[in-house]
Amino acid sequence: MEPSRIDQSLSELNFYLFQRPLHPELFNIYSSRQFTQGDYEVQIWIIGCSHVVSVFAGSHCLTELICPPDQMLPQRGLLEQFAFRGEKSYKCSWSKGYGYMMNFEVETMSTNLYKQTHNDLTNAARKRGIFTAFPQWARGELVPFSYLDYDAGQHELRLHTFHAFPEQQTILKTQSLFDMNKH
Repeated sequence: MEPSRIDQSLSELNFYLFQRPLHPELFNIYSSRQFTQGDYEVQIWIIGCSHVVSVFAGSHCLTELICPPDQMLPQRGLLEQFAFRGEKSYKCSWSKGYGYMMNFEVETMSTNLYKQTHNDLTNAARKRGIFTAFPQWARGELVPFSYLDYDAGQHELRLHTFHAFPEQQTILKTQSLFDMNKH
């Protein structure tokens, strides 16, 4: 598989939600984390300035994915797909009446505000979460990165992700809630 490229436009990224796990051979995984909390297990992959998060509860799985639309993906288990434009919220129920909610914002900033936000997120990432920088893709002083922060409760997983695109002075922010409380 060829290395992922960061010179794509953020507008080329899509959101996908699958009711199944995805195979790691589909992606270039730059960093990963796996953990168990309560009755669920979480698998996180940073795949460039994008991510894959799979939550397993019993025999059920829900996978959140951000990647380009030309990525080879299965159609089986696909619940939702849309492009990132402005702001959007999405929610659904998945196996056993569990809930899922996600919202995102694509924020393009002035040069000074972007530099400050970039530095603030980089500093916050030193304290918690998963941070992966991509200096090999930098075309200026600021480096593209993915930062994923999470809070794993007994019955819910909260995610906050930030994918930085310095060349476009843009950050893709997502917030997701995987709720394993039965409704």
